[in-house]
Amino acid sequence: MAATNTVTGEMVVITERVEFSSAGNCDITNITAELRRLATEHNLKAGTMTVFAPGATGAITTLEFEPGVVQDFKRLFDQIAPADQPYEHNVTLGDGNGHSHVRAGLLGPSLVVPIEDGVPLLGRWQEICFVCLDARPRERTVIVQFMGVK
Repeated sequence: MAATNTVTGEMVVITERVEFSSAGNCDITNITAELRRLATEHNLKAGTMTVFAPGATGAITTLEFEPGVVQDFKRLFDQIAPADQPYEHNVTLGDGNGHSHVRAGLLGPSLVVPIEDGVPLLGRWQEICFVCLDARPRERTVIVQFMGVK
């Protein structure tokens, strides 16, 4: 078992926002490049990056962001929470996106990634993605909070 030495320095908490448009209906946006840029800019010696999607119909995950996996992932949601099923949310609010809320609840709104020497410690093919599960296009904001030692 390998251990990393403790790093001493100034402890910081930095909050950023990443904004973009999303097409809805399980649109998947790869935000890895922007998150890597921010991590490099803030250059934590050691720490974490929390990526959080505010709202009830968006989610954060990691994927190998290639067309086959993206299509498979979209199909998965059609299989486990189909849009054409009855949802009590649609009865209550009448907005037709009950499936969107269920899908977002399954996937979850956040992810924590370790950072070392300004670099997110992701796997070789692992990329951070925002998934818009709403039934319509939306403007989205992802909150990114860096915590660690400079």
